[in-house]
Amino acid sequence: MRKKLNSLSVLVILFLIVVGDAWGKVYIDIDSPSFHKFPIAVSEFKALAPTAKADDLNLWFADELSRCLDITGYFQVLDRKSFLEDQQKAGITAEGIHFDDWTTIGAEYLVKGGFQSTSQGLTAEFRLFDVVKGELVIGKRYSGKPEDKKKMVLRFVDELLAILTGETGNFNTRIAFVKKNGAAKEIYTINFDGSDLRRITNYNSLTLAPRWSADGRFLAFTSYKDGNPDIYVRDLEGGSTKKLVSYRGMNIPGAWSKNGERLLVTLSREGNPDIYDMNVKNFLLQRLTRDFSIDVSPARSPDEKSVAFVSNRNGSPQVYLMDADGGNVRLLTVRGSYNTTPAWSPRGGKIAYEGSVNGRFQIFVIDIATGDIQQLTFDPWDHENPAWSPDGRYLAYSVSGYGRNRIEIINADGKNVRILYQDRDGCQGAAWSPRLQ
Repeated sequence: MRKKLNSLSVLVILFLIVVGDAWGKVYIDIDSPSFHKFPIAVSEFKALAPTAKADDLNLWFADELSRCLDITGYFQVLDRKSFLEDQQKAGITAEGIHFDDWTTIGAEYLVKGGFQSTSQGLTAEFRLFDVVKGELVIGKRYSGKPEDKKKMVLRFVDELLAILTGETGNFNTRIAFVKKNGAAKEIYTINFDGSDLRRITNYNSLTLAPRWSADGRFLAFTSYKDGNPDIYVRDLEGGSTKKLVSYRGMNIPGAWSKNGERLLVTLSREGNPDIYDMNVKNFLLQRLTRDFSIDVSPARSPDEKSVAFVSNRNGSPQVYLMDADGGNVRLLTVRGSYNTTPAWSPRGGKIAYEGSVNGRFQIFVIDIATGDIQQLTFDPWDHENPAWSPDGRYLAYSVSGYGRNRIEIINADGKNVRILYQDRDGCQGAAWSPRLQ
């Protein structure tokens, strides 16, 4: 899961940056309320040396780059049919580009590149240009095996986003979710771009509530594989699994601590479900809630000073906040009769949750300081279990009802809904990994 691009013989060679202090400048303010998608052109790549597969790679690199840029929701990728430049005759350096041809069709940014495929491997060059200024923004060269070509594209898009938006992209993250297999439910993971579906558990049982550790190495979850809903932890690098909690009754994992030493859990070991903070090394429990109500779904704040959770202590399920030691409990959601599954934004100021509207669950985001609420989903089926991306700019969630069973991703502003995975048997419970490289 956390493997770096070890198959690349040269991971990254930064070979050209002509914009002064490029890493310190944000070109696109995607968090602005007036943000609009930026027009970007992706030219066919050029063969830098003769190769039998030049035609395929020419288009493949351009198509894959265009697809990944479109997935982000930040760019309007221009149709290559509108390009005025002869893509194979023009150069890939600023001196060989007619920037007027690109401004004429409305491009503000341009990606060009080239490749060399030999018996020793594949080398690809990627260059991003500011069309208006007519200058290079960033250039990268990657070398590796032919099967590494997609990794090269994803690595470049992440670095392009870091330059343009000030934040590395999410293409080296994965989303865990629960997929129904007959009468059983198992945990799977999938890449941010919808590729590389992997099955994590194979218990032929009900397995639920995946939760990533902060370093992405471990995945906690609940499984009925031994008859009781126990908490397990899978080492995604080593492949081993150990049972962590096996009290009689409900045992459900919540959020990990940043150092990986503690795990919030919901346990019904003393009757009603309550929230505990558990040391995963010595299994010592710190009880955080002691109300006679049902308290579930704990989520840590990024600074680990607070915990969001769900309780029905006032009659209906609502989202509450408390200090990390369980003190200073206060109600957060005051609108709606049923609000649950809080997810704390990595940026700290907002919490996403699901709330009932006209009998269906929708995804909401609440500003903790002001109480302002934004509804993100509106379709007439259930949207549940929101999970933030590491940069706080996307949310993943599950969708069900009327034959729709899928995991979707939406930008944090409520735009650019994208189906990540769909399955006719059912899928639920999204959980987003940290960056894995």
